[in-house]
Amino acid sequence: MTAIFEETAIKGMTLSNRLIRSATWEGMCDENGRPGDKLINLYRSLTRGGIGLIITSYAYIRPEGKGLPGQMGIYTDAFAEPFQQMARSVHDAGGRIAVQIVHCGGQTDTKTAGRKPLAPSAVNAAQYPEMPEELTKDEIGNIVTAFGNAAGRAKTWGFDAVQLHAAHGFLINQFLSPLTNRRSDEFGGAVENRTRFLLEVYRKVRETVGPDYPLLIKINASDFIEGGLMIEDAIYASRKIAEAGIDAIEVSAGTPASGSKGPARPKITKPEREAYNLDMARRIKAAVNCPVIVVGGFRSYEVVEKAIRDDGMDYVALARPLIWEPSLANRWLQGDRRPAKCISCNSCFGGGIEEGGIYCATERKQNEKTKGN
Repeated sequence: MTAIFEETAIKGMTLSNRLIRSATWEGMCDENGRPGDKLINLYRSLTRGGIGLIITSYAYIRPEGKGLPGQMGIYTDAFAEPFQQMARSVHDAGGRIAVQIVHCGGQTDTKTAGRKPLAPSAVNAAQYPEMPEELTKDEIGNIVTAFGNAAGRAKTWGFDAVQLHAAHGFLINQFLSPLTNRRSDEFGGAVENRTRFLLEVYRKVRETVGPDYPLLIKINASDFIEGGLMIEDAIYASRKIAEAGIDAIEVSAGTPASGSKGPARPKITKPEREAYNLDMARRIKAAVNCPVIVVGGFRSYEVVEKAIRDDGMDYVALARPLIWEPSLANRWLQGDRRPAKCISCNSCFGGGIEEGGIYCATERKQNEKTKGN
């Protein structure tokens, strides 16, 4: 058995292999964030395809924390039924599923959020669609509470774990970044203060779900923006959250303003372009005492296996390859070790906005061409 397909556990959550479906926007929820059959069926197909753990798309914890159309929401008890159905469908297929929870902060617009966006500071940042309002301390406290409530819903509704989204320029990342956090109170300034919001969110979530429930985090190792979060501060934040008791850290990088070093880099067409966050993930791994997940451009079986066997990664996460091939894990397990078909063109996201849900546009074109012949 290869390292990829070893059985492992995170805080008692047994996983059949070391492959994780990393969260991505799917655009398959209604205007209020309620998930429907299309999204539930997607997660069922990923489970049947052999992935060890599904991390859902980022679910916003309050209405003004929404970032994109069709995004999933976990801010109300009224969504209990579809979420419970989602968890059951994955469990019935033999899988595990975690809910990723988020507040998009300033990385949204008034139309989507239903009010002027909120952020650590009222600054013009390249990643922001418009100038946000600075959060008051009372509002910060309310958002911390909302994170706890969202995690409590996920646990009550039957999900195996929760992941905090502290990457890709969203609210927790905004507090960590000196570029977007210009506060002069206890939440701003030195990295110790900029990490405070993250730790308060974690403590509230842990208090809500209890000591034995798996809690994960997705964190930026670097924003790849001048003046933004850098690896040294990311290591500090990772160490502090690990000391506080987080059960696994997923390492990513970049924001919508990071250009060619954004979270979903294009043209990952050969092995040397894969694993673009691995070096930073290794540095974080050396600083913490919990499992580390690395995401970012993995396409080849050999690159994934090396990251686990030789580079010390506990898990490897993928998102775009599984849009075309939800059964990629099973294909590799059964001996077909060819790379993922994904060419990293990112056309899956544009199509999702236009048609109410991500899909592989390249695969569709190939199928249409085949039918036309």
